[in-house]
Amino acid sequence: MKKRQRLLSLAACALALALTGCTSAFEWAGIRLLYDEAPVAPERVLLDIPYLAGSTLEKHRLDLFLPREPPQEGAWPVLIFVHGGGWTAGDKGLMISKADVYRNIGRFYADHGIGTAVINYRLQPRVTWREQVADIAHAVAWVHANVSRYGGDPGALYLSGHSAGAQLSAYVALDPGVLRAVDLAQSDLCGVIPVSGAGYDLADQRTYELGAERAYYEERFRAGDPGDDWLRDASAVTYLSEESPPFLLIHGSREWKSLQYQNRLLDQALRDSGGDSRLLVATQTHASMVLALTRENKLPGAAVLRFIRESDC
Repeated sequence: MKKRQRLLSLAACALALALTGCTSAFEWAGIRLLYDEAPVAPERVLLDIPYLAGSTLEKHRLDLFLPREPPQEGAWPVLIFVHGGGWTAGDKGLMISKADVYRNIGRFYADHGIGTAVINYRLQPRVTWREQVADIAHAVAWVHANVSRYGGDPGALYLSGHSAGAQLSAYVALDPGVLRAVDLAQSDLCGVIPVSGAGYDLADQRTYELGAERAYYEERFRAGDPGDDWLRDASAVTYLSEESPPFLLIHGSREWKSLQYQNRLLDQALRDSGGDSRLLVATQTHASMVLALTRENKLPGAAVLRFIRESDC
């Protein structure tokens, strides 16, 4: 038992390094202890679909995973997933010891009747956070416009992401101007599922007292702002309203205190503004959360399935 616990700890550390863009010379064999490959027929997987007209960049592509068959009534719902990586790293095709971490998320939800688009977006410092937000909005617009051709329901879209992907997803969903720029509205999203996200309120001083580094966020979000307007402009909480889509916020009990606090802060702010928000705390680390998303009987995977299946959309 102790040997297995040590291997699981090693696997989680390895995954954490990979998810934050770090590299190592050794093989990530321990990841296999946490990874459970989901089944989907190859013909139900469509890789590297361009989502932005006129762009040939690999970062403007998405992978689409299709359920085996539509539900008894209507088309299947669609989950759009945004990878993490600290805003500076990551890819939808991330492989760790032959484990395709993000594509497995697509296979898992497709196997449970939920079409899934796993997307890429451009990374800092080549682009700013605003351009990253725009990329994700364009991906959502492509799914909304095209998913019905594959059997999906454009009226049942759910936006999710992990870590940096969670922050970007929340921002896209809450700033109405971002979706309006791609001819969508907040009402086009049935729900938002940010997982292990932070940076929802960059102006909150308590977050920095709990250990978050202001310099880390300033490097990623100041983007040439000569003053401190970035603290407000890049914060998702700035844009809360009664029109905000329903949220399922998820974080781990073994994640950083500042991250946990940011999730509680956004949950409370959503409810105070008249929105619909639920907060789930799973017994996971920042890294293991990604793999737990693909477990039917384990949090947070079970909660995501329930949130989508019980939606009013």
